[in-house]
Amino acid sequence: MAEINLAEVSSEHGLSDAQVKQQIQANHKNTAEQSLTRSVKEIFRDNILTLFNLINVILGTLVFYTGSYKNLLFLGIAIFNTAIGIIQEIRSKRQVDKMVLLAEGKINVIRNSKPVPILPEDIVLGDVISLGRGDQIPVDGKVLASRGMEIDESPITGESETIVKQPGDRLTSGTFLVGGSGKMLVTKVGADTFVNHISNEAKKGEDTSSILLNTINRIIKVLTYVIIPLGIILFVAKLYGGTGVNRAILGSVAAMIGMIPEGLVLLTSMTLAVSAMHLARKKTLVRDLPAIETLARVDVICLDKTGTITSGDLKFVDAIPTAEVTADQLKQMIAGITYSTGDNNETARAITNALTDPGWQAEEIVPFSSERKWSGVGFEDGHHYVFGAPQFIFKDLSNSLKAKVTGYAKEGYRVLAVAQVDELAADKPLADPQLMGLVLISDVIRPNAANTFQYFRNQDVEIKVISGDDPTTVSTIAQTADIRNAEHAIDMSTVNDEADFGKIAQENTVFGRVTPDQKKRLISALQAQKHTVAMTGDGVNDLLALRQADCGIAMASGSESTKSIADFVLINSNFDAMIDVLKEGRRVINNIERVASMYLIKTMYSVALSFIFLFMTMGYPFEPIQLTPITSLMVGIPSFFLALEPNFSRITNQFMKQVLIISTPAAICIVGYILVIEIVGSFFGLQYEFTSTLCVLLTGAICWLALVMVSRPLNRLKVGMDVLVLAAFLAIIVFFNNIFSLVSFFDKDIWLYAVPLIATAYPLYMFLQGVISTFLTQREKRRARKKRS
Repeated sequence: MAEINLAEVSSEHGLSDAQVKQQIQANHKNTAEQSLTRSVKEIFRDNILTLFNLINVILGTLVFYTGSYKNLLFLGIAIFNTAIGIIQEIRSKRQVDKMVLLAEGKINVIRNSKPVPILPEDIVLGDVISLGRGDQIPVDGKVLASRGMEIDESPITGESETIVKQPGDRLTSGTFLVGGSGKMLVTKVGADTFVNHISNEAKKGEDTSSILLNTINRIIKVLTYVIIPLGIILFVAKLYGGTGVNRAILGSVAAMIGMIPEGLVLLTSMTLAVSAMHLARKKTLVRDLPAIETLARVDVICLDKTGTITSGDLKFVDAIPTAEVTADQLKQMIAGITYSTGDNNETARAITNALTDPGWQAEEIVPFSSERKWSGVGFEDGHHYVFGAPQFIFKDLSNSLKAKVTGYAKEGYRVLAVAQVDELAADKPLADPQLMGLVLISDVIRPNAANTFQYFRNQDVEIKVISGDDPTTVSTIAQTADIRNAEHAIDMSTVNDEADFGKIAQENTVFGRVTPDQKKRLISALQAQKHTVAMTGDGVNDLLALRQADCGIAMASGSESTKSIADFVLINSNFDAMIDVLKEGRRVINNIERVASMYLIKTMYSVALSFIFLFMTMGYPFEPIQLTPITSLMVGIPSFFLALEPNFSRITNQFMKQVLIISTPAAICIVGYILVIEIVGSFFGLQYEFTSTLCVLLTGAICWLALVMVSRPLNRLKVGMDVLVLAAFLAIIVFFNNIFSLVSFFDKDIWLYAVPLIATAYPLYMFLQGVISTFLTQREKRRARKKRS
């Protein structure tokens, strides 16, 4: 079968079914976008092939060499943790993948002379794609027909200026249609397209940074440099100190196992994945997992009026003519402009739903643009009309017109103007426009808007309304929705480029008549004031701001270009879902901050003991198997429950302080008690199994105290969990002491030593916690004073 000649493809007919089949057989078919989730193969690989798992395998091999096979139990715990992480992530993947299908927009192609909606991966070479304002160019091609097409090529060039495209001009994948409409011929698909030659960063910007993951990864990086050399040095020291090879291996392995915070990184990534699954069930698609954490730290949310405060279901209310024309004539002008431009924004849909097409023939079209804020058409009868924001059509509004516009705006209407001009020019100011009349558009406030904004206010999250509408209209609606300080409004069309955007952003809550570049600058100004800013949007006028914001949120009903760069997509286009996202983020951060201290207790005391026992003649106080009850019962199992429980309190941004207040006093207590036990054991000639049992009892008791501290505030479930793990720990000592190389529970001598030591543990722990907390608080105050000075 002969190849298809692209030059012969008709913009009206497109490809036939036979030609599409031919292109697919020739492998001239597009490829799907990179999945938001890892494949099952990648999940298995990334959870199994880790540095700590490699260390565990090497340590297991050494223990196997000693013949003490029961000490290999730590490998079972590592395998169990990894298995849980894999299962949870696969469950999360399946739920998120379902949401991707719901959020994925379809491309309109012309096939057999009819428009057909298809997925991007179903595009073939030679397809004719219909494009409208807000669409993202999915593949490379060239313009076949243009109705004022304006393309934002900033993802390629870095320049935010729009470029007008004419028939024959090239179109590049990853760019956006910000004005007009038209048709394109697909000339490249799959790996040949530009968007597949560059990294995903060019389209999406920098990945969201996770403070939590970054902090944990720094801890892991330090431990990586400590664990291996310290373990080797400890082994050599014990070997040359007269300890047998097997005992030296078991002691060194126990020390290294203790230093590994196994499960902490796994638990953090798993918790984020589970949060994404929970949000997917609530119809919110998470495109970037760390963004869940970022949104929880947000203290300013910038949003548009339409779709967040209001329903976005605009309605044409009235056409108010001037003395020169009648209401019917004005309505014909409005309909003629709207139908001719082919715009498909909310305002255009409201007009086309209310008014019929007068059938006027257009000779010249200037489509709506967020920068211009008006659209225009020149008709074959010689008349040229523009339709848009009065403040952008007229350089100076007359007092009477200004009063009319303000009056209607105070009633909550979106007020637009129709004017006649002598000529149209997209890149020039309008010359001497003559007002034909005003158009009133209404919107409805969402039923739950006030409650949603009340919630954010209670959480100390500030709301800023950034809109292209008249500031008076937006302010009125924002006040009705009970947004705090909504009366502080500014008309951004009166603000020049040299203005202090930091001051403007700080002093105002409502920003009207904002251009896309001004939106970006306002968000940048808020970030410069150390705010963490989220931005919600649904149109191409929000693209720059969404890229600039720390966290971007798009409505599923919005443009494809907006959804492609957002961190979250609200499937039902319901801003109320943001409450669930904020809660999920806080749950992740608060719970990981709590459970991280449990993991680091073991790491801290193991590192300290390893250093100390380098210089002591006795063997390391633990065998690997003796750490298993502590690792699993006091850390591993409870942490999985605590990490997933509801916890929506405000973020303190004091990860290390919270961790150190719990883990440091516990680690100091454990090291102190073990040294006392070893010295007393040496003095009274106690056997290794006896002293190691005492060490396990004291370590378990102190770790249990830390678990109770981490479980606060206590409830019946957490009290039950804490009691259960303590009972399981005691059951191991009573019934399975031989397996874990411990002396019998019924040996009265063990309790003569253990009971007095355990009795002093709680007061000592609380005393040390008070000292450390005071020290950290004083250090923070000194740093704050130094910054102020």
